[in-house]
Amino acid sequence: MPARTPEELPRMFAEAFNAHDLEAALALYEPGATLIALPGQVVTGTAAIREALGASLALEPRFELELNKAFKAGDLALVFSDWTLSTTDPDGNAVEMEGRTTDVARRQADGSRLFVIDDPYGTEHGFV
Repeated sequence: MPARTPEELPRMFAEAFNAHDLEAALALYEPGATLIALPGQVVTGTAAIREALGASLALEPRFELELNKAFKAGDLALVFSDWTLSTTDPDGNAVEMEGRTTDVARRQADGSRLFVIDDPYGTEHGFV
């Protein structure tokens, strides 16, 4: 079932991420979408996003997300969410991360919403 509102997108992403379902996560992005995979690492397009998300999901993380706010303007929405991620790296060390997403979602012709820009690190990487 596709996201019908911008507020549904982060929830659906968290569900796909926690299920380690790469295809379900990818289905939430436009084909030409951009993802900030890591601070300073910008990837665009389905193949690049598949590679970036696949590497993250391979670690079988646990992901928690809380929607903060969505601002809508016509077919676009700016969505902010807080997240935490817990996993174990390949060497067996515990990894804990947290951040605030800044995402842009667009209404599609069928009324569903997809990510156009997904920045899990928000303003933390100093672009502002």
